[in-house]
Amino acid sequence: MTALDLVVKNVRVVRPGREPEHADIGVSGGRIDTVAPGVPVDGVATVVDGRGRLAFPGVVDAHQHWGIYNPLHEDARSESRACAQGGVTTGITYLRTGRYYLNRSGPYREVLPVALAATEGNASVDYAFHVAPILKEHIEEIPELIADFGVSSFKIFMFYGRHGLHGRSSGQDQFLMLPEGESYDLAHFEFIMRGLERARREERFADMADDISLALHCETAEIMAAYTKLVEEEGTLTGLHAYHASRPPHSEGLAITIAAYLAHETGLPTINLLHLSSQKAVDAAVMMASTFPHVDFRREVTIGHLLTDVDSANGIGAKVNPPIRPRSDVEALWEHMLQGHLDWVVSDHACCRDEVKFGEPRDDVFVAKSGFGGTEYVLPGLITEGRRRGLSYGRIAELTASAPAERFGLHTKGDIAPGRDADLCLVDPDVSWVVRAEESASSQEYSPFEGMEMTARVTDTFVRGHRVLQDGNVVGQPIGQYIHRPTPRV
Repeated sequence: MTALDLVVKNVRVVRPGREPEHADIGVSGGRIDTVAPGVPVDGVATVVDGRGRLAFPGVVDAHQHWGIYNPLHEDARSESRACAQGGVTTGITYLRTGRYYLNRSGPYREVLPVALAATEGNASVDYAFHVAPILKEHIEEIPELIADFGVSSFKIFMFYGRHGLHGRSSGQDQFLMLPEGESYDLAHFEFIMRGLERARREERFADMADDISLALHCETAEIMAAYTKLVEEEGTLTGLHAYHASRPPHSEGLAITIAAYLAHETGLPTINLLHLSSQKAVDAAVMMASTFPHVDFRREVTIGHLLTDVDSANGIGAKVNPPIRPRSDVEALWEHMLQGHLDWVVSDHACCRDEVKFGEPRDDVFVAKSGFGGTEYVLPGLITEGRRRGLSYGRIAELTASAPAERFGLHTKGDIAPGRDADLCLVDPDVSWVVRAEESASSQEYSPFEGMEMTARVTDTFVRGHRVLQDGNVVGQPIGQYIHRPTPRV
């Protein structure tokens, strides 16, 4: 046996698709060396007694937004600490040009180094970037982004061209900092798909073609603009009910249908449908998969849409795109989850501090900013609600770790197995606690989950064998690394 530098003893190891098994976990050089009962500890520098707790693969939270409302270097530090609290060992955060994020435009060969410099040395967990091609020149940069920066996943925000980020229309040229003569519309989306498919077909990327994918935020700008006007003019709905009505579920379904046909037309087979929030959205996604079986659709859902609804969420701090929905949609998401129609669970973490989130008047949902944090609740929340509904531990490990790791080219992560990165977290499944925003390491002062009772808690988190959470407290200096994707398979 290789000389070990860490052994986590006395745990119930949860591997994707399997039920827990009693074992010890031996780590050497940041990688898992062995998973077996009775691993010897003589001469091992660090031995951790897991006290019979569950050992889950480190969560791969594949949908985060570091730097959207706060300086990127600040979010990298504070929000990665929140990641560690929730057992997240890898966060994939979105980046685009235009307002918010770095508040700049231009080629990504100039923008990405700025983002990498801001995050370096600040993150407590490993991280990567999804990139949104906003400008025409960004499409031409796709091969360079893959080869030089290790960016293998890209994004389209389908409503940005005609509808504001927070609920009202705004000039796309100002919001996205588009040069004269360019637009962010269906034609641009088509050209992004064609550009990605050209890159996938390049000989140098032949072995990684399936790791190159496109994610889409599916909402229809024209529908949302019209319904927002109707809701505001009628004036009978307020809060989350009003925001749900202003961005109706059929807006999601229509956008999904358009996205699917464009994927079919352009021949791009690797499509990720993001944060599906309603029965109509998932029904449309399943229908499109049946209509276009040659397209490898993956379907994402957030912990916010699984745990909260328009009545139970803690106020308009839960404003997000797409909106939090009524209870009937939440139940439909869970039914699809149990039927295997959803592929992974994420947070869509976008830390938005109180002074930024709420407008004037404070209770007007249409002047509030969109998005909220929640990465620290993905695994505890999914275990809490999922186990009650019959979701197995092995399936939870797939939804939070192995499925997103595999899709996004993180082949050394997502499982507790020899050769993989020693990314894991210990979970106490027999504890009851109540969500309080003040207890989170995030810099966000409120939470849509406030007051929610959880029945599982992450106690310890390890990133490549480094303990970053101990007994519920973030420890040590930031050791997170940027991951150049795809990583080699092990």
